[in-house]
Amino acid sequence: MLKLGVNIDHVATLREARYRGRGHGEPDPVEAARVCEAAGAHGITAHLREDRRHIQDRDVWKLRETVRTRLNLEMGNAPEMVGIAEKLKPHIVCLVPERRQEVTTEGGLDAAGQLSALTETQQRMNAAGIEVSLFIAPDTKQVEAAARIGSQFIELHTGAFAESFHDAKNREHELQRLVAAAELAHQLGLKVNAGHGLNCENLPTLFRVPHLIELNIGHSIISRAVFIGLDAAVREMLQVMASYGVNAR
Repeated sequence: MLKLGVNIDHVATLREARYRGRGHGEPDPVEAARVCEAAGAHGITAHLREDRRHIQDRDVWKLRETVRTRLNLEMGNAPEMVGIAEKLKPHIVCLVPERRQEVTTEGGLDAAGQLSALTETQQRMNAAGIEVSLFIAPDTKQVEAAARIGSQFIELHTGAFAESFHDAKNREHELQRLVAAAELAHQLGLKVNAGHGLNCENLPTLFRVPHLIELNIGHSIISRAVFIGLDAAVREMLQVMASYGVNAR
């Protein structure tokens, strides 16, 4: 069964638009996590950025107390974040690239160019009982680097696929990159997740990618929730995901 991790960052983004710096406010991302789990989500994802633009420190500590499924902490490979993760002990950390000026994470992590630093973090996380995932582009060099680093998971960046979805030629090219990366990762003993730009429209095509374990989806679910509610938006996504492995090929 393909699992769904719901990214609740955009719930915090909405809160911070009105209540930034106040230590309280609505909507509450922790309550959103409760709703998502009750609707059937298999995990909750939150990105604690260095600039604290949406998720705050108090959120991740409350999430650690509240989440009953699986807490995935997205973070940059920075000393502050590594230290927080060691104390917080989420079930898994996903190491991502982070730039202050970007609206959202725009590209994959350069694992091949940061072997030493990422290996050190992987070892520290595993020593603390935390699994490690690397958010990477569907590129052979990056997949091989993830295996060398020793991460348990990779999360394939599906942004290029999502952006090219309505262009049949480019869509197929990006899809084949994802297929090849997933196949290689599986051969190298890596577990494969995917995320970025995924929605109910493009998922059935993505399902041609083999060996997927979990999808991390945030923006499309939170956006849909504006119209039908968060519980219904999560259930709708899960219904689409139920066909993975059945009609994928």
